[in-house]
Amino acid sequence: MNQSMIDIHMQVMWNRLISVVEEQAQTLIRTAFSTSVREAGDLSAGVFDLEGRMLAQAVTGTPGHVNAMAESVAHFIADIGPDNIFEGDVYITNDPWKGTGHLHDITVVTPSFHHGKLVGYFASTAHVVDVGGRGFGPDAREVYEEGIFIPSMKFFERGELNRTLIHIVRNNVRENDKVVGDFYALAACNETGHRRLVDMLTEFNLPDLSTIGGFILKHSREATLERLQNLPHGSWNYSLDLDGYDEPVHLAAKLTIGPEGVVVDFDGTSGMSKFGINVPLVYAKAYACYGIKCVVAPEIPNNAASLAPFDVVAPEGCILNAKRPAPVAVRHVLGHFVPDLVLGALHQALPGQVPAEGASALWNLHMSVRPVSDQIGGKGAEILMFNSGGSGARAALDGLNATAFPSGVHTMPIEATENVGPVIIWRKELREGSGGAGAQRGGLGQMIEIEAAEGFSFRFSAMFDRLGHPARGREGGQSGTAGAVVLDDGTVLKGKGLQFVPEGRRLVLSLPGGGGYGDPANRPTDAIEHDLRHGYITEEQAEAYGRGRTQGGKA
Repeated sequence: MNQSMIDIHMQVMWNRLISVVEEQAQTLIRTAFSTSVREAGDLSAGVFDLEGRMLAQAVTGTPGHVNAMAESVAHFIADIGPDNIFEGDVYITNDPWKGTGHLHDITVVTPSFHHGKLVGYFASTAHVVDVGGRGFGPDAREVYEEGIFIPSMKFFERGELNRTLIHIVRNNVRENDKVVGDFYALAACNETGHRRLVDMLTEFNLPDLSTIGGFILKHSREATLERLQNLPHGSWNYSLDLDGYDEPVHLAAKLTIGPEGVVVDFDGTSGMSKFGINVPLVYAKAYACYGIKCVVAPEIPNNAASLAPFDVVAPEGCILNAKRPAPVAVRHVLGHFVPDLVLGALHQALPGQVPAEGASALWNLHMSVRPVSDQIGGKGAEILMFNSGGSGARAALDGLNATAFPSGVHTMPIEATENVGPVIIWRKELREGSGGAGAQRGGLGQMIEIEAAEGFSFRFSAMFDRLGHPARGREGGQSGTAGAVVLDDGTVLKGKGLQFVPEGRRLVLSLPGGGGYGDPANRPTDAIEHDLRHGYITEEQAEAYGRGRTQGGKA
C-alpha cells in the first residue's frame, strides 16, 4: 500500500474515532439527570492514549470542560497508579485543580481494554446540579465551604461499585438522586465509547490505538505549527477591567507568537479574591487556548498535539492562577473573559480577524425554591438556568444575539426549567437596543423575568458580570449595553452573591449586549431598517447612526 493510500486509510479511522466519542457524548446527554447536561450540553467527552494524551474529543461540549479535561487523565494515571489499573475500573474526581476548575464538575475516566490489554482511556465531564456546601455561588471563603471534594479515586473497581463513595455523596448533596444518577450517566457514556472503540479496532484489525494515535498527533502538530509559521511574530498586550465581587478585577495578558508556539502571560492580573470567583490555571489555560485556536487554527481538530504549541503562564496566586484552598465555585465568570483577553491582544497582530468584546460570561442562575409555609403542599427544588448575553460584532457580520460565546452551551428551554421545580418564567426575550452600534452591530442580550410559583419563594446565587463594565467595541464600534439585576418593584440587586426573592415578587435580569465593530456611520441603511423592523434597535439609536429617521419606520 503506497503512502497516499495509507494516509486515506488513517483519515477514515480518524473520522471513525471522532464518531466514537460523539456517540459517547450523546449517551451522556440521553442518560443525564441534570438539565444543564441534557438541555444545554454542559459536558465533554474524549478518548485518550496510554500516556493520557487526548486523541479526539466530541463536538458536543464546552471548551472549558474539553481543554481542562485534556490534562486531567494524566493526573488520574499518576494518582491511581499504573499498577492499580484494572479492566472494569472507573475513576472519578471533582478536584478543581486536577479536573475542570470547580467542585460542580464531575470528571469520570474509564480505562479501555482490548483482548485483556490496556489500549487507552475514555473521559467525560458534566456539571451536576448540587455538591452540597453553600450551593452553587460565589460566597464561600474557602473551597471547603463549596461542597464535597472527591479526590481521584475508584468509582468502580474490577466492575464492583464503591458503595461507600455513593453513600457519602448521597448524604452530602441536596439533590442526591440527580447527582448520583449523573455519576452513573458519566460511567455509562464512557462504557459506550469503549464498546464502540472495540468494534472499531476489531473491524480495522488493530491491536491498539498506537498507530492511529501517532498519525493523529503527528499531523495535528504539524498543521498547527504550519499556521504559526504564517503569523506575524512578536508580542502584544491587552487588558480588561471587570466587576469582580466586592471590587473591580483587572485582567492582563501578554501574547507572544513565535514559529514554535504561542505563549500567554497573565502577569499584571489582579490577585486572588476572598470570594469564589478565583480561577485555577487549568481552566484559564483551557479558555486561552480556545480563544487562540478560534482565530489561528479553527479547522484543526482539538487534541493534545494541536494544543501543545500553546502555553499559558501566570503569577502564582493571581486570580487566574488560584491556589488551593481558594474558593473557585464560579470560576467560569472570569474564565469566560479569557478569550476576550487574548483575542484583544491577537487583534493587534491580526486586524480584521477578531470580533469585538461580548457579554462573554454566562449569566448562570442557581435558584433554591422553597415553600413559604409548612402547610403548603409540594417540595422545594434546586434549579440551574444557563443564560447568554450578546456576542461581539465581527468585521463583516453582526454579533450573535443571546448566544453563549465562548462557552458554547445551548439555550435552556423555559419549559425544561419550569418542569424541574415550582418557578414561572414570565418573560424571556431579546433586549431591544442592547447591542453596541457599529458598521456591524453587537449581538443583543436578553430580558428574563422569573417568579416562584404561588406559595413559594426563592433565593438565588447571582454570578453575573458586565454590570459596570460593558463589552467594548473595536475599530470605532461602540460598547454594548451593560447588564442589570432588579426586582419588578425596581429594587436594585447585586451582580454577585446570595439574594432573596420573596413570594409574589419577580426577578428581572437584563443581560448585556456585545460590542459593535467599525464606525456606526458606515452601517448600511438597509441594515438599520432591518434592525428597526425587527425591534433590535430603537428609533433614537437609528438616529445615532447618523442616518436620521429611516423610511422603514418603527416595527
